[in-house]
Formats: sequence, structure tokens, C-alpha cells
Amino acid sequence: MEIKSAKDLIVYRKAYEMAMRIFSISKRFSPEERFALTSQIRRSSRSVCMNLREAWAKRRYEAHFISKLTDCDGENGETDTSLDFARDSAYITAQEHCELTAECQDIGKMLGSMIRNPRKFLLHTDL
Repeated sequence: MEIKSAKDLIVYRKAYEMAMRIFSISKRFSPEERFALTSQIRRSSRSVCMNLREAWAKRRYEAHFISKLTDCDGENGETDTSLDFARDSAYITAQEHCELTAECQDIGKMLGSMIRNPRKFLLHTDL
């Protein structure tokens, strides 16, 4: 399959699905968390996808591409930490935590692979 957009990347689809699941689950969080954990976990999980889109737009420049992928990985790590807080605050079940942190781990592995091997994703121009 030819990758025409960041949306075609498996890592993007997995990150988007996880962000949507987190959005749904976070509706159960305590109202007092509205401006804290709820907004933080939603923001960081969505930022993985958003930074992937930015990385894709910067594929002409290897260093910029890797930098944006590194941002993705950082946001993914923040999401994982927020999931720990959500579990320990009893906002999500141990099973939900296990499933979502496993997704974070998979996404992190994919991002790590892209960071280590960016060339196959870069735009190759004959300038």
C-alpha cells in the first residue's frame, strides 16, 4: 500500500483510535478533574496524531521529521503517565489501564522505529 498521507500510517490509525477511546473514557472522570487530568490526557493523546501530521509535512527535512516524531513519542509518554494517574484515582479500571498502556507501548515502538529509520518516510527530491 502506498502511503499518501500520515493518516495511512498504522501508527497514526492506532494513535487516533486510542485518543478517541481516551476521550470517551475520560467523560467519566470527576468534574473536578475537568481542567487537570481530563484535559491533559485528552490533549496529550490527541497530540500524538497532530504531531504525526506535522512530522509528515516536514518529511523533506530529516532533522525536522525526527524532531516532530520525538514530540509524538513525548506526548505518548505523557498519555501513559496520565493513564497511571487515572487508574490510581479509580477513574479507569485496571483492565482499561492495561489495554491502553499496551497501546501506548505499541505506538511508542512504532514511533521509535520511525525515529531510528526515517529515510524510508522522507521525501526524496532532486534539487
